[in-house]
Amino acid sequence: MNNLLIQNIGTLATPLGSKARGGGAQGAVKVMKNAWVLIEDGVISQVGDGTPPVLADAQVLDAGGNLVTPGLVDAHTHLIFGGWRQNELGLKLHGAAYLDILAQGGGILSTVRSTRAASETELADKAALALDEMLCFGTTTCEAKSGYGLELETELRQLRAIRTLNQRHTIDLVPTFLGAHALPEDYKTNREGYIRLLCQQMLPAVAAEGLAKYCDVFCETGVFTAEETRTILETGKKYGLLPKIHADEIDAIGGSELAGQIGAVSAEHHIVCRQSGIDSMARGGTVACLLPATSFYLGAAFAPARQLQQAGVPVAMATDFNPGSCPCLNMQLVINLGCLKYRFTPEEVLTAVTLNAAAAIGMADKVGTVEPGKQGDLVIWDAPDLDYICYRMGSNLVKQVVKRGILV
Repeated sequence: MNNLLIQNIGTLATPLGSKARGGGAQGAVKVMKNAWVLIEDGVISQVGDGTPPVLADAQVLDAGGNLVTPGLVDAHTHLIFGGWRQNELGLKLHGAAYLDILAQGGGILSTVRSTRAASETELADKAALALDEMLCFGTTTCEAKSGYGLELETELRQLRAIRTLNQRHTIDLVPTFLGAHALPEDYKTNREGYIRLLCQQMLPAVAAEGLAKYCDVFCETGVFTAEETRTILETGKKYGLLPKIHADEIDAIGGSELAGQIGAVSAEHHIVCRQSGIDSMARGGTVACLLPATSFYLGAAFAPARQLQQAGVPVAMATDFNPGSCPCLNMQLVINLGCLKYRFTPEEVLTAVTLNAAAAIGMADKVGTVEPGKQGDLVIWDAPDLDYICYRMGSNLVKQVVKRGILV
């Protein structure tokens, strides 16, 4: 047996349960002083305070009186891509908008060209370096999207790279098919043709290999309309892929409303979300996955996080790591921005980056809390309490990471 006893925990802070929490429940975090956690064969078996048990066969890890939380869950990343897009920074500084860059063949389409030119091994090796850095910042589980192929073979190559990484890397990966990320250049005047390709070839092929858990669509002006998004996601559901939506990042064209209507597991961005979209997601049980680092990087507005949360919509937060609009993979920055820009309390932020984020990718029964029966994924912080990691900015406050009961 592989047993690990973490003791001398100054403060243990964790949400509880296996379902996303909205409303006032989002801030309901259990805090224990002088705590300990026993992990047996990768699974948390006991959590307590005071004197820990004495186990002859357990490795003992002294937390040094520091804060311990669940491992962070990054519920929205575009992990697999070729190249970078640093050349676009100057364009943005001179006022070029995201959709303007896309219309000129830059943006997503630039990354598509680089990704199509990369082998599966090259894509996986590059992403592995990003995952190493994520782990150092406390991320122990993350979602990873395709979407930089926009044709069958490259989309499959991206998803196969995610599968390979999930087998060999410490971080658990949850794969999402995002073939509907943009219209490829060769289909600019044939929207219906590309949607047919997605529905009749790509989705069946992805499902046949079991390469993805979710199907996502970029529902936005100049990309896919709400009705086109519905068609793609309903087709994905027929092939066993659960729906997600990029909604209301730039324009509110019905993505958030659609998310609730079709029971999307999560909908992402919501920078310009309308009340009708908030109400729909609340009715549909959709998690709102907010991406504050993207707003920060683009100089855009920040999503109405408090409005969403007060309406009962569970709010998760993620990095949106990608080569264009948010080349950031640091969940600690997301934590800071959640407090400073969304005005969330530290407790609400913790739930957003652990339990609610886990629910947004179908992992809340396994990760996102520190309680018996959950996977032994924890972060030991160089911090005395939860307030401190939200208050400090610009430093990596992770002291140690435990994944499946193993110190990594």
